[in-house]
Amino acid sequence: MLGTDIAIDLGTSSVKIYLDGKGIVLNEPSVIAVNLETDKVVATGKKAYAMVGRTSEKIKVCHPLTGGVISDFDLAKYLIGTYLKQVGCGQLIMPRVVVSVPCKITEVEKRAVVDCISAAGVRKICLIEEPVAAALGADGNISVPHGTLVVDIGGGTTDMAVISLCGIAISRSIKVAGDAFNEAIIKYIRKKYNVIIGKRMAEEAKISIGCVFPHKELITFRIKGRNAVTGLPQWADISSDEMLEALIDNAMQIVFVIQEMIEKTPPELLADIYSDGMILTGGSAQLYGMDQLLSKKTKMTVHLAKDPQICVALGAGQAIRYIDDIEKKSYGVLNPLSAAY
Repeated sequence: MLGTDIAIDLGTSSVKIYLDGKGIVLNEPSVIAVNLETDKVVATGKKAYAMVGRTSEKIKVCHPLTGGVISDFDLAKYLIGTYLKQVGCGQLIMPRVVVSVPCKITEVEKRAVVDCISAAGVRKICLIEEPVAAALGADGNISVPHGTLVVDIGGGTTDMAVISLCGIAISRSIKVAGDAFNEAIIKYIRKKYNVIIGKRMAEEAKISIGCVFPHKELITFRIKGRNAVTGLPQWADISSDEMLEALIDNAMQIVFVIQEMIEKTPPELLADIYSDGMILTGGSAQLYGMDQLLSKKTKMTVHLAKDPQICVALGAGQAIRYIDDIEKKSYGVLNPLSAAY
């Protein structure tokens, strides 16, 4: 076998690379900083993320991946190429790659992902849908005729699916996730306190006191920004109850989509789901009370995965062993990979 096979979790907020036999070797923000005068890339990953909201007119910080798909092809190609070089994927030994994609992605968006990664020098690309990868990463047994409900709340999208026999029986995808929660915080602070804050401050507030279910004790966080009227610096202490008020609408959108999907699920699979419960993965699944809210609204047990933010990357890594089967199309082998290019 030529080279080491790799798995890539192309997330809206971060890119994770899994090396076969070594585990996750790279976890960097999917952010890139460009000099507008020279069109040269100034920084990628953590260095570029540190520049968010703090750049001069010459430098623009971009997110080439939005909503789980590629929005800027050239920058995404550069970003992926840079990260693959960092983990030592040379041009001489071309690896095979498993890439995770949202479950309701269009053929055009799939093609963009494939073209973007193949430009980095890869000999084969296999796609795996995010809920399937998340179920594998959360140690779910998806190869048996038994329903498993997975909800993956990431940065750009929330993907959910009922999985059985390595395939998706029913799925939904909604563009309400971590980024939408940040935007909701920014709007709420602007409306209530007349203070304009940036995305990074909103992210910090969300991580510190963000919740979608009431905290047992009231906790506060100091946000700093600009007064919308005077333009002068201003701060405000916000409480976890105010965070709940800001975030609950978006959280309920996710709940409604899950409820609608459950209504359309075949009854035999639904019986399996109710006995086993729901698996919750993704970085935004760690938002305080998300598991309690889903449990209350769906009347079923919710299991938060051990490392929710890396479940998709781990699952895509576990799917590497199926690449040979998809190449040979082995009879009777159930394959979680959805397509090969």
